[in-house]
Amino acid sequence: QVQLVESGGGLVQAGGSLRLSCAGSRIIFSIFTMGWYRQAPGKQRELVAAVSTGGITNYADSVQGRFTISRDRAKNTVYLQMNSLKPEDTAVYFCNARNAVYDYWGQGTQVTVSS
Repeated sequence: QVQLVESGGGLVQAGGSLRLSCAGSRIIFSIFTMGWYRQAPGKQRELVAAVSTGGITNYADSVQGRFTISRDRAKNTVYLQMNSLKPEDTAVYFCNARNAVYDYWGQGTQVTVSS
């Protein structure tokens, strides 16, 4: 069974940093577009950042310049480095692996930014 397991969430003060990790089991991340999404209470899930199989990245305007997505092919892991965190970044963050056939999600990790 395919599993995506997120880690690295937690409570941080505004201006701080966190690094989220997404590790895959029974899935090879290199053949998927990998993305990080988030969902705040009462809001729709939104794309935060994504990296294509070719390494092209894209970011939501709200995180551009503060967040960085990267992948380690040897470790089959995707990261989201989050700097200069703001209270509005508070949400559950989900890892996603997607290609033309499959669409997998992790269980999510909570990120809470206090003001």
